[in-house]
Amino acid sequence: MTEQQPEQAPTDATAPASPPDDATWLALPDVADRLGIDVIRVRQLLRERRLVAVRRGERNVLRVPDAFLVEHEGTLQPIPALHGTVVVLDDARFTDDEIVDWLFAPEDTLGGLTPVAALRAGQRAAVRRVAQGLG
Repeated sequence: MTEQQPEQAPTDATAPASPPDDATWLALPDVADRLGIDVIRVRQLLRERRLVAVRRGERNVLRVPDAFLVEHEGTLQPIPALHGTVVVLDDARFTDDEIVDWLFAPEDTLGGLTPVAALRAGQRAAVRRVAQGLG
């Protein structure tokens, strides 16, 4: 535990990240409301790999982890570096469930941070280096 404290200095960047079972999950209409767009545009973000959704909950509906959304340039939007990371993981033939699991798993090479926490903290290159090693 004490090893992670120095790495978590930007607490606002790392606080929302948590294991998938403990994450806050948003249904697509909720994502649309949070981003101020319609559900059709959310589905486009999923197709473009700017967001990733997995089936969760009682109704088994598509849901996006809340941690994938950040304030950027004055608006709420998907983590800007998420897209490229997801593409790298797609190239490594990860399924969407595997992508989400990997993004929320603590990674020793990232100082114990989860990849999503590292992306939120601006460590895009480090996360992609680790992801490229998986392929």
